[in-house]
Amino acid sequence: MFRHPSRLCALLPAGLSIATPAGAAGPDSRADAVKIIADMRRIVTPHGVEETRAVRIGGIDQWISVRGTDLRNPVLLMLHGGPGYVSMPTSWYFQRGWEEYFTVVQWDQRGAGKTYAANDPAKVAPTMTRARMLLDAEEMVAWLRKEFGKDRIFVLGHSWGSSLGIQLARRHPDWLHAYIGLAQITDGMESERRGWQFAMDAARREGNAQAIRDLESIAPYAAPGKPLVLKDLYLQRKWLARYGGAVYGRTDFDAESAATKLAPEYTDADLKTMWEGTDFSSSRMLTDVLTQDFSVYTTFDCPIVIFNGRHDYNVSSSATAEWFAKVKAPSKQLVWFENSAHEMFNEEPGKTLISLVRYARPFAEKAGDVAP
Repeated sequence: MFRHPSRLCALLPAGLSIATPAGAAGPDSRADAVKIIADMRRIVTPHGVEETRAVRIGGIDQWISVRGTDLRNPVLLMLHGGPGYVSMPTSWYFQRGWEEYFTVVQWDQRGAGKTYAANDPAKVAPTMTRARMLLDAEEMVAWLRKEFGKDRIFVLGHSWGSSLGIQLARRHPDWLHAYIGLAQITDGMESERRGWQFAMDAARREGNAQAIRDLESIAPYAAPGKPLVLKDLYLQRKWLARYGGAVYGRTDFDAESAATKLAPEYTDADLKTMWEGTDFSSSRMLTDVLTQDFSVYTTFDCPIVIFNGRHDYNVSSSATAEWFAKVKAPSKQLVWFENSAHEMFNEEPGKTLISLVRYARPFAEKAGDVAP
């Protein structure tokens, strides 16, 4: 039942009052709004950690945030998507619950976010390769294990980050409690073809002549032996997103993009260059990544946990499920998110938290790597 603010006063401690809605003042600037968010999510526990800093990885300064209520909990490194689509600036929204069960590390990879801003793009550009990014990921995991005194950590890879994560799981299973894949990329070109077909089918159902013309103009899209052209990929993504294949029930990523403006870890200057970093990374790496077939990796020596958005066509969830059926690992778990597409941690943050605690954290508990 709704209670009028004046009635609530009787429930408050002596000396404490609340303003009525008419007298409530909102934030006057981005700085005010960010301060409110930062204070609400501040880590105040005795064994907690809350820091944002640069680490020397791969010969350049690369930025991370580290947050958790108890350093005795397991470390979880999130490998963001893109390439170049950082998750640190929206982590204020989806991550706070994770921090009670894990020490969570957000990392702006080479060419992305705060790391892009901290380095000369001209010098970094020649190093933007899948091989170098994988070496960076290996260095980062090794650094975290040493820095926090952990034999094993969790690696969570989202979208592009899942291509790095799956290779880490193959190469260094002894470094990981488990590998957690979100929107796990498998056969990149098959995923692209299924995404195009989804968008075309939706456009035909709606009778959207412009969408049909655009999609027909790039057909046969992602055909075997045909190079994947960035402008064609962006056109496919435009209509795929329009029909909810990227964010379920929405036509674009605008809500998430707007949320980055409230990131406590990001300065005004960081925000000005953030999308430059996305373009810088994607223009150099995206088509190369999507022409790879990561479905050849089916045998692992560490546990594998996959979170799959039922409506994800940005990275085909049906292709991921088919790959997962072939996976052999000491333990494996596929978790479906029925109300999500590509961004399940933003679309279903509650289920994401519950699933991390239910399906991933027990591996650390078994190893004694949790707070008492």
